[in-house]
Amino acid sequence: MTAAFYWILKNGLLGPLLRTVFRPWVKGATNIPKSGPAIVVCNHVSFVDSVFLPLVLPRQMSFLAKSDYFTGKGMKGFFIRMFMTAAGQLPIDRTGGKASEASLNTGLRVISEGRLLGIYPEGTRSPDGRMYRGRTGVARMVLEAQVPVIPTAVVGTREVMPLGAKMPKVKRVGVVVGQPLDFSRFHGMDSDRFVLRAITDEIIYEMNRLSQQEYVDVYASGVRSQLAN
Repeated sequence: MTAAFYWILKNGLLGPLLRTVFRPWVKGATNIPKSGPAIVVCNHVSFVDSVFLPLVLPRQMSFLAKSDYFTGKGMKGFFIRMFMTAAGQLPIDRTGGKASEASLNTGLRVISEGRLLGIYPEGTRSPDGRMYRGRTGVARMVLEAQVPVIPTAVVGTREVMPLGAKMPKVKRVGVVVGQPLDFSRFHGMDSDRFVLRAITDEIIYEMNRLSQQEYVDVYASGVRSQLAN
């Protein structure tokens, strides 16, 4: 079913419509391996990141997404579920503890099937367009999977649909794909929290270099909570 929805996103009515209206561009697409598993890490500034990133990449990919996107009610909930499924997103519980372990296992299953797995290392959308401190869960995934890590950055999606917006604006968006990162030197060290932080920080650094965002060394979730209060 996911493959069918993905085909609709890329080649059916929706894909050509999005490409015509938003004219997405991509730089460095050849850095995505033609086959085999890999982890694609990306900045996260808008809900539509998960639409345009898979739209322009040359291979189907799956994202780990918060389960709330799949539980909405009514017509709005239906269309959000359709978009999430078309974009290859997999529902996960991000409350921590056993839920985090289940998320890790879900990601590893995707990788074991030879597919591309997409992760947002910041853990949540940026509240203001800046890049925030990464969560070390991505490092655990990298060390467990032992596959190439592809840093990417979406550009312009916040202008299309910022946090809290109900409808998108028509602006041009793009995706920059960086060179694969190799963390094989850290294999077997997944219990070392300093190693997990070092890997996460290197991933965030490369994403930030591609996106040219201002960096803030705090967690985005904390800033969002402060703003909500």
